[in-house]
Amino acid sequence: MNKKNIENLIDWQEPNGEGCFVSDKIIKDRYKVGYMYRENPDEMAPDSGWRFLAGNEDDKYINDANNFHIFSLNTVCNYDKDIIPYLHSKIGTAYIRINSSNFEIDNGDKEIFIEKQ
Repeated sequence: MNKKNIENLIDWQEPNGEGCFVSDKIIKDRYKVGYMYRENPDEMAPDSGWRFLAGNEDDKYINDANNFHIFSLNTVCNYDKDIIPYLHSKIGTAYIRINSSNFEIDNGDKEIFIEKQ
């Protein structure tokens, strides 16, 4: 994996921290975020509640915990700046990528736009 230079792109001040779960398809395989959702944060860890996937993970991939790692939101923003406008969305929100640079609320009626970084 090539080392990425990380810039400070966000100022995250929410109370439970800026940790998030990220698919290796984003960090290692260099896909853009295709699907992201925010759930209740783990109160025992610095967790924002955000979960990021490329959108092309199958059930076998998703069910293997070794394919997901915890990163800071700022790190994920450095891999995909397109997520920044959506980060302060409320818990329970889910988005899908609809084109090279935009997301919309996932209501289950569209395909995820999958693209490499």
